Amino acid sequence: MAGTWTALVPIKPAGARKTRLAGRLTPAERDRLSEAMFRHVLGVLQRVTLVGRTAVLCAGDGPGGAVLHIRDEGRGLNAELEAARALCGGRHVVVLHADLPFVIEAEIAALLRGAGADGAALSPDRHGAGTNAIALAGAGAFGFAFGEASLARHLARPGTRMIRRRGLALDVDTPADLELALAAGLRF
Repeated sequence: MAGTWTALVPIKPAGARKTRLAGRLTPAERDRLSEAMFRHVLGVLQRVTLVGRTAVLCAGDGPGGAVLHIRDEGRGLNAELEAARALCGGRHVVVLHADLPFVIEAEIAALLRGAGADGAALSPDRHGAGTNAIALAGAGAFGFAFGEASLARHLARPGTRMIRRRGLALDVDTPADLELALAAGLRF
């Protein structure tokens, strides 16, 4: 199963990233933070042997290099991810958010293995309310439900397993998340 997974990494365009940190960081600092976390996630994905290709879903220009760019058409994250999954063949797709500064290869590999041969596995945020990553093995319908309190909606899908890992749980959305990440060694 080496290299059979496609990773989808959605990211907002520069200037629209991490708006909940506006009281803590300037627009330039928010973009710099977002870019650093995004680059970290891409670098980690390139080292996961189960991942054969990575696609970035964004409205602006893609990152270039060995990464596929899928243009976000503005239909909302869930619709865009469904379209991107179909474009990537619908089989063995992992969605990983771009704001996971401490994620490591072993955690992503555990998530992919958790999906089994034809199932789904997800990783919750540290609050146990949101979803930071979803691995879908097989082409069956899933129906992304990202947004506030997405974890419960995603877990309601039959056969979905939860994989808890520190690096997959600590995303940076709020000032409290940022402070925790900075205390844990985040630099940008």
